[in-house]
Amino acid sequence: MVTAVATTAEKASNELVKSQMKNGRFINSFNPKFKLPHLGHILSWKITSPKNTRLPSSKQELDRILPVIRYNRSDELYLTTAGLRFIWIGHASCFVQMNNFRFLVDPVFSQRCGITSFIGPKRFRPPALTVNDLPHDLDAILISHNHFDHLDYPSVKSLNKRYGEQLTWFCGRGTRQWFLDSGIKNVIELDWWEQFQYAKKDVKIAFCPAQHWSRRTAFDTNKSLWGGYAVWDGTHRFYFAGDTGYTHDIPIFKQIGDKYGPFNLSAIPIGAYEPRWMMQAQHVSPDEAVQMHIDVQSQKSIGIHWGTWAMTNEYFMEPPEKLSQAVQFNELDPSSFIVVRHGEIFDLP
Repeated sequence: MVTAVATTAEKASNELVKSQMKNGRFINSFNPKFKLPHLGHILSWKITSPKNTRLPSSKQELDRILPVIRYNRSDELYLTTAGLRFIWIGHASCFVQMNNFRFLVDPVFSQRCGITSFIGPKRFRPPALTVNDLPHDLDAILISHNHFDHLDYPSVKSLNKRYGEQLTWFCGRGTRQWFLDSGIKNVIELDWWEQFQYAKKDVKIAFCPAQHWSRRTAFDTNKSLWGGYAVWDGTHRFYFAGDTGYTHDIPIFKQIGDKYGPFNLSAIPIGAYEPRWMMQAQHVSPDEAVQMHIDVQSQKSIGIHWGTWAMTNEYFMEPPEKLSQAVQFNELDPSSFIVVRHGEIFDLP
């Protein structure tokens, strides 16, 4: 009889990767080759890489290609029966209702994503929902990391003004102080794999690892932790990937699927991936997004992080085209990983 002996590499790949800090800053502990984009990379990208976004100059043309569905009353957003409801607000901003638990992920309602209201990329598609459109009994906000297209100060202030301490805010380690400084009191800070029991609605929320980075100023690079979220109750499981590159050395997405899946629904980024030499470490391509969908054992996935800001170089309608090709290449059901319109209601029973 032959006894299988796991190699050191195999053992490492099966161990849940923990967050680590070096010199007071978080690192991608499962990928020692990860390098932060620096000024030289950014200048080279801006100077040498052709911009291929091909955005129409006409609002009418954009409305035809990427319509935005609006709602006149907030009660239209309510799921009145048990189930899972998802609405894509735009980019990474999502409204999710899991039975009677209602929450937002990475809500950004501003025109620009930048350090001020006049710096940074400008939206070419407006948010499908505004703060005033949201249901009165919103429960929580989940923030994946502190980049401006995921954590927006004016949006945070507007949500806090409307809901106050009714909301519970969730974030990665090192981000809570930013919220406290912004006047937000009810903040839960989580580490990778850390779970929180939201007793009010009998829901569990876990912070999941991702390959990315964080920064809001020249002095706080990687001082806060990035990641995604798994959210589940007795009937449904939802996964939000956050921003991430695909990891090859240690299969963190398979670990997420094994620990928290299979998921009924996942929101996985499919845009902001060109040029690959610049973006590969931090943003998955549509091909890699499909592999994530497989890894986390998602029954249905929706592509996000596209169609809102022209942040990188790909043709603005390329992400859904490449997603469809990747789904077909992997011989998956075409309906298993899709895109939806801004504001479109997607329900699972």
